[in-house]
Amino acid sequence: MADTETTEQEVTARSAAAYTAGGTQRDAVTLPTDLFDGTINFPVMHHAVKAYLANQRQGNASTKTRGFVIGGNQKPWKQKGTGRARQGSTRAPHWVGGGTVFGPSPRDYTMATNKKVKILARKSALNARASEDSLFVIDRFDYDAPKTAQLVGLLESLGINGRKILILTDGVNKNVYLSCRNLPSAHVMPFSDASTYHILWSDIVLVESGAIGQSLAPVAEGEKPARKTAAKTTAKKVPTAKKAAAKTAAKKATAKKTSAKKEK
Repeated sequence: MADTETTEQEVTARSAAAYTAGGTQRDAVTLPTDLFDGTINFPVMHHAVKAYLANQRQGNASTKTRGFVIGGNQKPWKQKGTGRARQGSTRAPHWVGGGTVFGPSPRDYTMATNKKVKILARKSALNARASEDSLFVIDRFDYDAPKTAQLVGLLESLGINGRKILILTDGVNKNVYLSCRNLPSAHVMPFSDASTYHILWSDIVLVESGAIGQSLAPVAEGEKPARKTAAKTTAKKVPTAKKAAAKTAAKKATAKKTSAKKEK
């Protein structure tokens, strides 16, 4: 038998654009190859998203069959002699107030997913966003207090404000979460809690550098251009032609009255 040679494909390192928490651009960051290796498995991602949505269902829909509806124990009328069709109960499905045929009942919609499938699907989702250049690295979210305007300023400086944005922090960051809570198109969660569904839901993913094992030195924030404020100019009111004519007529009338009084 001939010897078979197994050749391993070299994984090329992928880089992503990096910014500070204030929106200043810095050098690109090389993403870790163990997570961003270019693998994109669409069937696995589809299964993971389908299982996630199925597990969100409570399955509380419930209807009663004719055996569980109250009443209808007595026969409505006798079997023969009335000229009407024979009926055995007023709680039959074709009666008003009767039972439901093949209606929903409480059930469990839970779909089990293999742990390796979850990991592969999550990796595929991250690689999909990285391949689209929709993944940005933020050096550090060092917010001293919750401030929505500070987070909106970051999104505006990146030019992604208004899009569906997923912010993945290095662990739980309460200040960033509270800053993002008022933004309907943005969502904040720890990097370890992000699922395949959340990553594919978003258009842009912002990842804190510490979450992917990168330690970036602090960089001075760049000067942002001041917003132009329109100066308030007090324009003099220019009288219209009708108002000017009325004023001159009033002046002439008062002048005539004064002259007539003097003559008397």
